[in-house]
Amino acid sequence: MKHNAEVLDRLYATVRSRKGADPDSSYTAKLFGRGTAKIAQKVGEEAVETVIEAMRGDKDKLAAESADLLYHLTVLWADAGLEPAQVWELLAGREGTSGIDEKKARKAK
Repeated sequence: MKHNAEVLDRLYATVRSRKGADPDSSYTAKLFGRGTAKIAQKVGEEAVETVIEAMRGDKDKLAAESADLLYHLTVLWADAGLEPAQVWELLAGREGTSGIDEKKARKAK
């Protein structure tokens, strides 16, 4: 199996396939059943845990928490009907643009 950014697209497809599945056999289905607020809360919790591990300097734990964060983020996207391609397109559009210039452009809109 390839270990690259395509794994996020595969993860999203798996997450989306769990919508409507049995919550007793799928954690993802259980999250969907709890609703957007709970899914968003889990994203926030995982983001905080990711920050904590970054501050501790433990790369292995940072990688594990980052994976948890990305998983929960894909659940949130699927819940909202947001396709990863929409995010990839925005990121691609920002390539080669200074972060400072990109933020100024957003404020001007």
